Amino acid sequence: MARKLKLRIWRGDATDGGLKDVQVDVNEGEVVLDVIHRVQATQMGDLAVRWNCKAGKCGSCSMEINGKPRLACMTQVASFDEDETITVTPLRAFPIIKDLVTDVSFNYKKSMEIPAYEHPKDLAPGQARMEQVDVERSQEFRKCIECFLCQDTCHVIRDHEENKKSFSGPRFFIRIAELDMHPLDILKNRKRTAQEEHGLGMCNITKCCTEVCPEHIKITDNAIIPMKERVVDIKYDPARMFSGLLKREKRN
Repeated sequence: MARKLKLRIWRGDATDGGLKDVQVDVNEGEVVLDVIHRVQATQMGDLAVRWNCKAGKCGSCSMEINGKPRLACMTQVASFDEDETITVTPLRAFPIIKDLVTDVSFNYKKSMEIPAYEHPKDLAPGQARMEQVDVERSQEFRKCIECFLCQDTCHVIRDHEENKKSFSGPRFFIRIAELDMHPLDILKNRKRTAQEEHGLGMCNITKCCTEVCPEHIKITDNAIIPMKERVVDIKYDPARMFSGLLKREKRN
């Protein structure tokens, strides 16, 4: 049986906007994206919203629902109290294009800054072999659907626009971690570049990125913290530093 739902939707663009109240019918089992589509079809024909699969696998319908970054297609209306007003706003960390649609091109630019997997030169196509344990180590990180909810909730990006130039964010730390764990990848400087070029040291491991991940990737515990530990090993280990000094003295 349908009931009335109070919905508050952000309308506007990069220059101006605000929250608009609306009431809409909602049926049992529906998700927030269903309700937004009904509002779009019956009351706000020009409402802009990005979506694609409606199955929680494309990451397109990322938005903030009652202040929390979520996928609209995976957020059940029944998870809210019946008399509660559901507030829907665009991702706060990225520039608004229109209504609930934001410009997330920042993330694609950061993605292009990370060198891809580099194959061993002495192996012909089809000759590469990996142990199953090595496959499983980074399998978790390949579940990422690039919804960028982790990027949106990360306060280093969200609250400090000036950090975006030097900080790639949690989505790309798991990408670097995945490549760093790959036994055949011949680029061995990924830990150092994570620190020096992608701002790994700016992360203070609050775990807010892990909390909003719809794929339940343990971003902080399994990627960021181990990466930080390995950076310490290569940059600040006294034995390594002393060895480096000896090598430089011999060369001189």
